Amino acid sequence: MNLSLKQLAAYLSLLAIGSGAGFLGSRYLVPQNRSFQQIKNVTVALPSESVTPNPVSSSPVAIGGDNVNFIANAVQKVGPAVVRINATRKVPNPISNALNNPLLRRFFGEDEQPIPSERIERGTGSGFILSEKGELLTNAHVVADTDTVVVTLKDGRTFEGKVVGVDDITDVAVVKIPGDNLPTVKLGNSQNLIPGQWAIAIGNPLGLDNTVTIGIISATDRTSAQVGVPDKRVSFIQTDAAINPGNSGGPLLNAQGEVIGVNTAIRADAQGLGFAIPIETAARIANELFTKGRVQHPFLGIEMTDLSPSKKQQINQENKLNIQQKTGVVIKGVRPDSPAKEAGLLPGDIIQKINNKPVKTSAQVQKQVESSTVGDILVIEVNRIGKIITVPVQSGVYPAKK
Repeated sequence: MNLSLKQLAAYLSLLAIGSGAGFLGSRYLVPQNRSFQQIKNVTVALPSESVTPNPVSSSPVAIGGDNVNFIANAVQKVGPAVVRINATRKVPNPISNALNNPLLRRFFGEDEQPIPSERIERGTGSGFILSEKGELLTNAHVVADTDTVVVTLKDGRTFEGKVVGVDDITDVAVVKIPGDNLPTVKLGNSQNLIPGQWAIAIGNPLGLDNTVTIGIISATDRTSAQVGVPDKRVSFIQTDAAINPGNSGGPLLNAQGEVIGVNTAIRADAQGLGFAIPIETAARIANELFTKGRVQHPFLGIEMTDLSPSKKQQINQENKLNIQQKTGVVIKGVRPDSPAKEAGLLPGDIIQKINNKPVKTSAQVQKQVESSTVGDILVIEVNRIGKIITVPVQSGVYPAKK
C-alpha cells in the first residue's frame, strides 16, 4: 500500500483522536487514552410520565396552559440561563516530529509539505449565568488554556466569551460575555442535602444541547481522594443523575430549580455515578476570581485519612507507627517546609478538633481548612499516643504546581 506523507499523517491523526484527543467533558475524570465515545449508558432524555409525582406540591404546576411536573417546572426556570461553551486551543501535534524526520521525508519525498507542529483541539462544555451582565460559572477544565471561547444561549444567541479567571485546585472558572438583562439562575443551599433528595442536571452532554437528566443525591462530602482526583480541594456531591462529558460546568438543581452544585463529567469506569462541586464552594471561588482574578487556598501540609480497624493496621505497618484508635482522622504524613511541620504536627497524630469544633472525617477537616483564610491560625487538637495536645498552626498559601 503506497501512502503519501500527508495520508499517513491524516491516518495517525485519526488514531490519536480515537484514543482520547480533545477536551470534551472532563479532562481529569476521564482517563487518558480513552475515547469519549467509549463511555456507555448516556441518558439523552427522560419521559415525564416515568417520574414520580411532584414531591413539592400535590397539584401539578401550570406553565403556558400545560400541566407539568416539578422537573419541567425547574427546567423552565433555569434552562434559559444554561449555556453551551465551545472552546478551542492549540496543542502539540504528537506525530509532527516523527513524520518530519529527514529519513522519513526522503522515503516519502522531499516535496511533501512539513506536518504542522500544532493542531487545533476543540471541546464542548456547559455553564450557567450568574448575573444579568453576563458573568458565567463553569469548570476550569472546560476553558483552561483556551484560545477562543464561544458561548451559546438556549435562545440561539452567541457571544464571544472572555475567561476572567481559572482555579485548577477546585476546578472552577468564570467567563464574562457582553450583554444586559440576560437570564440568570437562582443559587440554592447544598449544606443540608440528604441522600435520597431529587437532583436535576442540565447541560450539553456529548454536544447534545439542553439535555435534562434526573436522579437523586446519592451521597455528600465525597473527598477528592475518594472520587479519584486527589489534586483537587473539593468535597463532592455524588448523584446518580446522568452526567457525561459535555455536562461539565452545568448546574445540578434541587426540586425547586435552585442550583446546588456544578456538574463535572462522570468517571469513565463508573456506572451511574456523577459528581458535582457544592454551590457554596463554587460561588465563593467565582466571586474571588471575578474580584481578584485569582484564588489563594489555605494550606497546612498534611496527608490524612479516615481510620478503620484494617486501615489502622496498614498505616502502623507502612509508617512504623503505634496507632491505637480504630476511628478518627489520622495524619499519615507531614510535608517538609510546611506550616504543619513548623507547628510540630507529626505522623500518627489523630485530629480531634479544629478551633474547638469536633471532626470525625477527613472531609470535615478539609472543609474547616478550606473555609478559613490564608494566614489564619487554626488550633488543632490531636491525640498523640494517648495524650491530648493542642497545636496552633498558621495556614500558608497552597503551593503552585511545578
